[in-house]
Amino acid sequence: MKSLKTLLFSLVFVGLATFGFAQGGKKGEEVKFKTSAVCGMCKATLEKGLAYEKGVEKATLDENTKVLTVQFNSTKTSADKLRKAVNDLGYDADDSKATPRAYDRLDACCKKDNGVH
Repeated sequence: MKSLKTLLFSLVFVGLATFGFAQGGKKGEEVKFKTSAVCGMCKATLEKGLAYEKGVEKATLDENTKVLTVQFNSTKTSADKLRKAVNDLGYDADDSKATPRAYDRLDACCKKDNGVH
């Protein structure tokens, strides 16, 4: 009888633990931003900078289209927070403008006013 109770308790515990993990965050969500990036240095800055953001799994900038694709865990961050992170790195993200102070700190080649090169 004691072993039956132990077995039932174990099954319930494992079932609840499995259910709890299954209800976890949505990993692999994706958001895309049109950025003001212009060069390979911009690509490195954005991809490395977003790698430090909580919940970001991967960030990739297509230099030709200037589209930044970010895969993230939505329980740890949101598209709005990621857009702000892009702005704080000195780049526009869709209609959201770069933080002026961060933009001023960019290298000359990374400033959108200098055009594509």
